[in-house]
This record gives sequence, C-alpha cells and structure tokens, in this order.
Amino acid sequence: MRRGRQRYLAALGALVFAVATTLVARPYVRAAILIARATDAGGWPGRLAALAGRSAIVERDVAIPTRHGPMPGRVYAPDPAIHAATLLVPGINPTGLDEPRLIEFARALAGSGVPIVTVAPDDLVAFRVTAADTDRIEDAAGWLADQPALTGGGRPGLVGVSFAGGLAIVAAGRPAVRDRLAFVLSFGGHGDLPRVLRFLCTGELADGTRERPHDYGTAVVLLNVLDRLVPPAQVEPLREAVLSFMEASRLAMIDAEEARREFARARALEAALPEPAAGWMRRVNARDVEGSGPRLLPYALAIGADPALSPERSPAPAAPVFLLHGVGDIVIPTLETDRLAAWLDGRTDVRALVTPLVTHAEVAPEVHPGDAWRAVAFWRDVLGRR
Repeated sequence: MRRGRQRYLAALGALVFAVATTLVARPYVRAAILIARATDAGGWPGRLAALAGRSAIVERDVAIPTRHGPMPGRVYAPDPAIHAATLLVPGINPTGLDEPRLIEFARALAGSGVPIVTVAPDDLVAFRVTAADTDRIEDAAGWLADQPALTGGGRPGLVGVSFAGGLAIVAAGRPAVRDRLAFVLSFGGHGDLPRVLRFLCTGELADGTRERPHDYGTAVVLLNVLDRLVPPAQVEPLREAVLSFMEASRLAMIDAEEARREFARARALEAALPEPAAGWMRRVNARDVEGSGPRLLPYALAIGADPALSPERSPAPAAPVFLLHGVGDIVIPTLETDRLAAWLDGRTDVRALVTPLVTHAEVAPEVHPGDAWRAVAFWRDVLGRR
C-alpha cells in the first residue's frame, strides 16, 4: 500500500515542479526539496528535505460559495506563508477532499510555505465532466483572489489535474477571474473534450493514428451516458456496479488486496443485473473497450459539445498558461497538449512540456535523471516569472 501511494505522489510530483519553481526564491533547491517530500523519498533528497525544515500547517475546511451552492474546500495554511496561495483542483476523484494522496500532496506543498486550497467539485467527484464544474472552479478562483490572508495581496495560481485541467483553463478565461490569476496550469488535461471522447471510444488520435485507450477512461464515458443506454430502473444498479469497478481501479494503485476484493464485488453486481445493463457491465469488467466504445460514441459526442468543457472552444485566459503532459498518456492523449498549445499560441502566453517523467496517473517506471532536471529547469524558466 505504501509503495502505491509513493508512486502516485511521485506522479503528482510533476505538479510540484510547477508550483515550487513558480513561487520560490531558490527554484532548483526548492523543487528538489518539494519533490522529495511529495514522494517520501529517501537518500540524499530525503536528507536535504529534512535539513530544510518544514512550515507548520494549519488545516481547516471551508465552504466556498458558488452559483451552484457551497462547494467543499480545504485550506492548508503554512506558518509562515511566504507565497500567494494556489487553488488545486483534482480530476475525477470519488473521495473528494479526503483522498489520502491529495492530502499528502497538498501538505507537501504547504510545508514549503505555499498556501494550498483544494476543492472537490461536485460532478468530478461523481465521475461526471460538466459545465457546472467549470462554473465552480471559476467561482472558487474568484473567492480565493478575495482572500488576502491567503494571497498576501498577490494573485493566486490555479492548477487543474486531468479533466479538471481543461476546465481550469476555460474558467481562467472568463471575465470574473481573467485578470486576477498569476497563472493557470493544466496537468494531463485536454484541449477539446469531444476529441478526447472520440479517442476513448474509438482509439482514434488527432493525428489520424490509433492507440488502444485506457479502459478506465472508457468507463468514465459510460458513467456519463447511462441514462441513454438502459431503462430507467436499471440506471442506478448499473451505476453502482460501474462505480465498484472504478473504485477497484483506484485501489489497484495503492492496495492490491483491497482492489482484488472490489473487482470481485463488481463481478458479483454484474451477475445480478438484467439485460441490457448486464451486457454493459460485462464489457466493463472484461475491459472490453472495443466492444463498448463505438456504441458509446454518439452519446459521448453529444454530452461533450458544450463549449464550457473545452479550452479550444472558449476564450483564452489572460494569465500565462502552462501545460504539462506525460508521454504516452492513454486516458487523455498527449497530443491534446500539443494541439492546445498550438491553439493558445498568439492568444496568450503559453508554454508546454511533454515529458517521459510521468504517465497520466503515475511516475514512469524508468526515467532518465536528465528528464527530471530538464523539467525543473523548464518550470524555473517559465513559471519563475510569476
């Protein structure tokens, strides 16, 4: 279980590059310290982090007002706070603010003097990608900009992970916050949601090539269109079964034994379903992307068409946009960052880094040290101008 947590945090350590080198006076040293903390590293990085000390952190839950009602948030306030706060929006995450990996990552950042506010947008928690969550991210960013105790009078940063990355860029381009942010960073995010949905359903990439998408992503698509596929009485039982599979997939990164039990539960729920729900769940449990995807495509494209879900269909932010993506991502294809960077070029200040340092959800199994240092140098050069 500890190894899985370390691997996940190591992947999110790429975000540490962004925040650390944007906000600190000695970017190279600080980046190394933060990465060591986020990944619970041993050896000389761990010793360096221990010598550097750690800010005391005061944690408190807050209710952030949004047009759709209060949204849960959590403040990680370091003492002393030496930088303006950053809003951190995780991607699809069923445990919300209490996700252990999110908590440890936020603490790693806050321990180095960076106030962090995490949020749990309602629909992303429920495995849905909706325009309402774009609104919630916009409203949370505006709320944070109005908190001088957290920003020190400066402008906050905005970081979105996975599907929240694209939504964060859309939110940052809206008038209410367009001139109030220091930067917006998308980690593994999308430029055009219909293009991603097409990939998840068919394996077709933006450049005309094909690659098998991750079955997790295809299951996310299914959850968003259940009511269009089965009779009303079957929607919730099928949702419960698919969510069981999704939870098992999440647990597989941190606890293999718990994951095995949850996968077994998903198969048991499948056996209790009538058709056609049973057929859909059978394909989920079998990771049959080829059987599910083409049938999902028409419905997926319809729900993804709202411009509020895609940066390339929305006004560009005024704040600098930074794009980080792992090589070979098969949930949100790496090409999304290439396409989005090209679209933003000339509309705002944009820089992108595609790196073998990370995949979509975890650190790459073997990474050359040069890749790590190039990432640190990239963020120092780009985000250090905050």
